[in-house]
Amino acid sequence: MTAYIKPTIKISEVKVVLNKHYNSDVTGITPINGGNLSTVFSFTLYDKEFVIKFSDIAGVYETEKFISTLLSSQGIPFPLCIGLGNFESLNYLISEKISGHSLNSCSYEEQHRMLPEVIQILTRMNHVSLGTTKGYGLIQSSGNGTYSSWKEHIIASYTEEQAGGFWQGWYSLFKTSCLEKDVFDECYNRLLAYSTYNEPHRYFIHGDFHQYNILTNGQKLTGVVDSNGKYGDFFIDLATLDWHLKTHLKLDAVQRYQNYQQEMGITIPNFTERLIGAKYYNGLIGLRFYAKMGWNDSYFELRDDLLSLI
Repeated sequence: MTAYIKPTIKISEVKVVLNKHYNSDVTGITPINGGNLSTVFSFTLYDKEFVIKFSDIAGVYETEKFISTLLSSQGIPFPLCIGLGNFESLNYLISEKISGHSLNSCSYEEQHRMLPEVIQILTRMNHVSLGTTKGYGLIQSSGNGTYSSWKEHIIASYTEEQAGGFWQGWYSLFKTSCLEKDVFDECYNRLLAYSTYNEPHRYFIHGDFHQYNILTNGQKLTGVVDSNGKYGDFFIDLATLDWHLKTHLKLDAVQRYQNYQQEMGITIPNFTERLIGAKYYNGLIGLRFYAKMGWNDSYFELRDDLLSLI
């Protein structure tokens, strides 16, 4: 299995797509760096900025439209989706553009100063009302989770047969990449053991909550982008944030998080066990993803971290 490569699309092709929606009023089409699975451009319409994203992964944006409505309707600064469509073999999504730049581009001092705000927005996002939705795991375009339980989601995520999509044929990574089967199996067994603490809890999970997907104007946060939305234990997002902050900034998000929960009067049972379960859940995703993308250094760094966790 070769490393995944995002689709290539020319600005002239972006113009063709946007002209179907907005005639000739679009200006300033500009590529945006970042995003592992989408090719992204910004553009201006009537002096307001928007974003259009392209992907060759089927159905990837229908769910994002649901998440956009879920979060923005409850005061979470997430880009509002205003259009979906297809162009040749690609899917695209048009959304409002949140002003600002990624938190990752800020200095250590700036990120340290804004960390309490990061914790606050994470807590608000994880506790949005889920209404009548059902299920666990990846959110479907209907708004429901794909599976009836968290354990079912985990097991289904790592079966050998993955029909279509990004992970089809992923077992070949054990032979063609740095992914080590004995390491993977060990971490998977640890995940199953600790996930029993995560199973009873159902909240909205951003799924990729870290500095690259948090926007700021340098003084305060302006928004959150690029959700890989799921239903399950909110510790998944905390574990993601903590790993990124420790790796890149040597900052401890967990203690800051605990302090804020206490201030808000939020009681969290089995804190340590749920956090470990979340770290193994994220870790397995990371190991497989880094291997497929060919990011060997990131793979070995994460592998060592997971093996030393307990």
